[in-house]
Amino acid sequence: MTTLSIEGKPRDLGDGFMVRRLLPHLEARHVGPFVFFDHFGPASFDEDAGLDIRPHPHIGLATVSWLFEGAIRHRDSLGSLVDIHPGDVNWMTAGRGIVHSERTPPDERHRGHDVHGVQVWVALPAAYEDTAPEFHHHGKDSLPTVILEGGALVVVVGTAFGRESPVKVFAPMFLVEARLKRGTRLAMPDEHAEVGVYLVEGRARLGDLAVGPKEMAVSFGGERPALEIEEDALCMLFGGAPLDGERHLWWNFVARSRDTIEQAKADWASGNAVRFPPVPGDEHERIPLPSD
Repeated sequence: MTTLSIEGKPRDLGDGFMVRRLLPHLEARHVGPFVFFDHFGPASFDEDAGLDIRPHPHIGLATVSWLFEGAIRHRDSLGSLVDIHPGDVNWMTAGRGIVHSERTPPDERHRGHDVHGVQVWVALPAAYEDTAPEFHHHGKDSLPTVILEGGALVVVVGTAFGRESPVKVFAPMFLVEARLKRGTRLAMPDEHAEVGVYLVEGRARLGDLAVGPKEMAVSFGGERPALEIEEDALCMLFGGAPLDGERHLWWNFVARSRDTIEQAKADWASGNAVRFPPVPGDEHERIPLPSD
């Protein structure tokens, strides 16, 4: 068993919206199929201000948004339009190509609000890298909950702790929100070879590793370590089967081949509307291709 502690680094997703990025890491490019793990907020917006991530493209991955606070309006090139709130799941399969935007909904923008959550990116298995794009929204009442003596778990995605989320996935994996009290000891799912925990709040140990607020610990192979809560905690548990081969990652693109990424770059830069259609209702802005 190999365990590793990870501290996040600040990243600008565009338009000055900063996140704490935990994955990829130099010593952990992915955990199961998870290739990106971002924690954003808590961020406060004044009246008539909000989040404005303009339309941008993705290939070769699926994105999962999970909020602790606030609301985000998702629009994409499939015509999807949905507001996500705490406890809801947005799963977007990019496949061969999709474009989406994420903005603060009008009501929240008008009155001012806070936003806080995580977004993770899952590399699609090789067989599904070029699949047709899809978007699915699941309300909080559809997600299974596990009640423990020391807290509660919500199975956001995949299979864990004897429950299965209704979210469509392409490989063995799990993403779970855990709200646990001090003194709780939780065995990590033994059906998944690679596991991790991200502490949003509180303190814990994953095996021998201490994990503090805004820190991550991951474990690869061998016997799965237990999670021991040392201070009341809000955390995200995640992992899955090892990824079926390395991936190239550049900006919002994930692929087995560098040529695939170069083609996606060229298609976005040239405005190829067949590969990357406009987003209905948000057609007039876009994030340009980065220069490096």
